[in-house]
Amino acid sequence: MAQISTHWVFGYGSLIWRPGFEFVRQEPALLRGVHRRLCVYSQRHRGTAAQPGLVFGLMPGGSCRGMAFEVAPERWGEVHAYLHEREMDNGVYREAVRPLRVGGAAVGALVFLADTRHLQYAGKLAIAEQVRLVLAGVGESGPNHEYVLETARKLGELGIRDRHLDEVVEALHGVDVPVAETA
Repeated sequence: MAQISTHWVFGYGSLIWRPGFEFVRQEPALLRGVHRRLCVYSQRHRGTAAQPGLVFGLMPGGSCRGMAFEVAPERWGEVHAYLHEREMDNGVYREAVRPLRVGGAAVGALVFLADTRHLQYAGKLAIAEQVRLVLAGVGESGPNHEYVLETARKLGELGIRDRHLDEVVEALHGVDVPVAETA
């Protein structure tokens, strides 16, 4: 396990819009050296082993804009445990502390990187295959397409452009996306 000497967390997918933990403040941030991509087969939150979904991971190369969350020192233990349970249950992500640009400053932050050697690492898939997996996946946290569209919506609100995600969203808008029924 990575030695954590900071109290910042970097969110690049659902952590941006559903962090699930208490934080002191949140700030837009830039992480260099990796980029966001739908590159991890989800067999829990947005899919199953029989019908995997596809979730975001950080792949080598480029940079990623997201959200940095500052956590109070007295909350760090419980927040780290929560994030470990949420992100590390199947081992497809690796914990690391990486430098982020937050405003004009550099801070060290906990990040979860896709493990390119893991069986659930999908790598760079064609848009059509990403869309197929996203439309078919449903897991503990709900339909996969909701995860993708909510992430795109939140990034848009923050003024963050992600051309890879934009391509997937455009393709999803070209098909009939299932609408969740309400009771």
